[in-house]
Amino acid sequence: MKQPYHAVAAWRAAGEAGDATAAVAALSPDVTLLSPITEQFTFQGREQVRDLLEVALAAIDGITYTDQVAEGRTVALFYEARVDGRRLGEAQRLRLDADGLITEITLFIRPLPALTRLMSRLGPELARRNKQPGLARLIPLAAGMLHSMADTGERHIMPRAAPR
Repeated sequence: MKQPYHAVAAWRAAGEAGDATAAVAALSPDVTLLSPITEQFTFQGREQVRDLLEVALAAIDGITYTDQVAEGRTVALFYEARVDGRRLGEAQRLRLDADGLITEITLFIRPLPALTRLMSRLGPELARRNKQPGLARLIPLAAGMLHSMADTGERHIMPRAAPR
């Protein structure tokens, strides 16, 4: 029997529309989202994932899914977008439950300066939502330093090491 991918189609459409509520409808109640920024925490359940999606979809512009590969209950999606005018690419590994709803999401983002820029946009708002205003003020400082190093490497150092 072929696996239906209705929830994946709904997830893609919601992402391209920037609609966190519609995206959450494609998720199982016990969904887990593995952060692309840190291994220190995961988002558990629809409510935590909704908070992340609301913040992320406000920060990421022009999501366009380009590829989908599926085998059984595992789906890989790829999209292109922009964060603060900078090109961002994301790969998503989705695992589906027996009902076809998304039960696990693992995110991978490139290039590094896009990830660090996204971190500086998401971190403070997520900290505010968790009632941690001090942390919301600290994250932009730490993320700003990381972004500066990643951006300098991307623009000025790594091009010198490019294949010739």
